[in-house]
Amino acid sequence: MQQPNRLDHYRLLGRSGLRVSPLALGSMTFGADWGWGADETESRRIFDAYVERGGNFIDTASNYTNGSSETLVGKFAQGRRERLVLATKYSLLTQPGNPNACGNHRKNMRQSVERSLRRMGTDYIDLLYLHVWEGRTPVAEILRSFDDLVSSGKVLYVGISDTPAWQVARMQVISELRGWAPLVALQIEYSLVQRTVERELIPMASELGLGVLPWSPLAGGVLAGKYSRSDLSANPTAVPSGSRKEVALAHGMLTERALEIAELVKRIASEKGHSPSQVALAWTLQNPAITAPIIGARTLQQLEDNLGALDVHFSEAELRALDQVSSIELGFPHDLFRLELVKQVLSGGMHIAA
Repeated sequence: MQQPNRLDHYRLLGRSGLRVSPLALGSMTFGADWGWGADETESRRIFDAYVERGGNFIDTASNYTNGSSETLVGKFAQGRRERLVLATKYSLLTQPGNPNACGNHRKNMRQSVERSLRRMGTDYIDLLYLHVWEGRTPVAEILRSFDDLVSSGKVLYVGISDTPAWQVARMQVISELRGWAPLVALQIEYSLVQRTVERELIPMASELGLGVLPWSPLAGGVLAGKYSRSDLSANPTAVPSGSRKEVALAHGMLTERALEIAELVKRIASEKGHSPSQVALAWTLQNPAITAPIIGARTLQQLEDNLGALDVHFSEAELRALDQVSSIELGFPHDLFRLELVKQVLSGGMHIAA
């Protein structure tokens, strides 16, 4: 996939005809309810700047900033709703003490969708994700409920986030066999710090027609150069509150290895005349399976810096260096396939085109 250089150089989302920008605008920072987001005025400046530059892909969720994110997205989208692709998610707890106000089941899906529609002031959602796999709800219940929402017109496309590859593959095959709405998008953590998804999730998505939308492509700000070794903690908070550093530590993003990768990103960025954030974001776009990294900004300045990732072009040497510092072991069976012995017994040394 050719590196885009403008927000209005659109891409197809998975195996669908939906056109989306190569950088999606994440709105988890819209609203100050969690103590570190942008207020309404700054959120609108961020939203307007993204849309005015041709951006059309907005990402939110039912629980982001306690619902403020969806409310603000809906308010900002007024008068230009049809040109925007609004994506939201369901699954996470929204009413403490109510066992049916969380999970992947039909009841939570339907009530979450109705609440999202009201908050955003719209009569349809372009893309609805299952937010996090909980392992309790039967897949047929989820898929049929998705299909009912698509058939009703309240949802146009469906996707999935933070779910094992084997389960996503199973669900996609069931949808195809039963003629239900297919999954067209996979939202997962992916960055130079987090590449384990290259083992199964990304190849699965490419094969089965799901566009990949990386969340936290800057590893919680680590790749932006926000942190140093003095920020490391031997006892990260299990349930963070208030601080973005606490979130990065709790997610395992802020580590010695991550800081080593960030140092190389910073060095390459300096040599190229770009910011570390731009280099880290641009790296994710080198993977042809990636449709659009999700960028989150708390200020207009941060947004404008992130958009500069579309202007970054790497040399082969730079890509090799980034690959080496961030490489992971693929493990079995992938490592087995690379062995010369296995290649010989499979093809006898003959050259066979892919």
